[in-house]
Amino acid sequence: MSIRRVPVSQPLLGPEETLHVNTALAQGAISGFFGDYLSMFEQEFAAYCDCAHGIAVSSGTTALHLALATLSIGPGDEVLVASLTNMATFFAVLYQGAHPVPIDSEADTLNLDPTLLRAKITPKTKAILVVHLFGHPVDMDPVMEVAREHNLYVIEDCAEAHGALYKGRKVGGIGDIGCFSFYANKVITTGEGGMLTLNNAEWAARARNLKGLAFGDKNKFMHKDIGYNFRMTNLQAAIGHAQFGKIEQIIDAKRTIANSYAQRLRGRDDLQLPVEKPYARSVHWMYMVLVSGRNAGRRAEVMRALAEKGIESRENFLPYNMQEIFIDRGWTSTDECPVANDLGLRGFYLPSGPAISDDDIDYVCQSLIEALD
Repeated sequence: MSIRRVPVSQPLLGPEETLHVNTALAQGAISGFFGDYLSMFEQEFAAYCDCAHGIAVSSGTTALHLALATLSIGPGDEVLVASLTNMATFFAVLYQGAHPVPIDSEADTLNLDPTLLRAKITPKTKAILVVHLFGHPVDMDPVMEVAREHNLYVIEDCAEAHGALYKGRKVGGIGDIGCFSFYANKVITTGEGGMLTLNNAEWAARARNLKGLAFGDKNKFMHKDIGYNFRMTNLQAAIGHAQFGKIEQIIDAKRTIANSYAQRLRGRDDLQLPVEKPYARSVHWMYMVLVSGRNAGRRAEVMRALAEKGIESRENFLPYNMQEIFIDRGWTSTDECPVANDLGLRGFYLPSGPAISDDDIDYVCQSLIEALD
């Protein structure tokens, strides 16, 4: 008998994406230097985030790197960063030669704990890099208060949080620069790709120049700076434009999926479910659960049981302070962020693609309950 397959995520693609890609191909507009879809996608996505400027780039990682470069953060500078995140967030800081300082997590939202920021600030601190993890916004008011007190930049890593709301405001438009990813499993996708969202015209011009090798004005090959090749192609932007047309549909689907999981799984004392704070609209990028109580040490066993049923799942990220490549360099220690450590070792996410069926959700939940029991 064949095993049922439930993938952890699949993008919602349709004829619109094909139509726009074919239009770009017919126009010969396939690079990252010209094409109507690039400007169209940048403008519509920036407006969606209530920002004046959108800068399309090649990935969420390059978006973060470019944001830090735009703000001239570099060697000798410190950046406070949520420890529990995809390590691309930390890599971007390290690419600039700056020093990341990990901040521990809130136990319920899994996000950076704003109450810990002040104690980590030194004269070298230049920025706070928050991560809206798994689609739930960080509590931004206390973050912005600390930033104003100490004259710090705030960069938002919104890779997993397109359309998430904090007190009615879209993430990506609250701090100084928002950074998005359009990887294949994100809320909307361009396959690979990213975006900066911001309101400062001077920074936007600098970011746009840096992302395209910092070519000169009068003489193109008299470069203005040490630039990067971080361009998104017009073909990718064509997909992004089609995806943007269904962003609220996808978010509604994600929220419905999360509610369906919650209805079937709530009430168990051996499973911690995602929260949604009163200040937030979470977009539930992935439905993250954490084994608890009697099952707290059984994550690997539970995930294996799901895999045997054809159900894909993924472990939670391991925080910065548990990464051997950083510990071995003497940059951090395992005990620096104990809450993040605990969350990283207990969490895993369930299939959360926008097209997953109720029947598949039933199957996942029944299989999960069997594994837990």
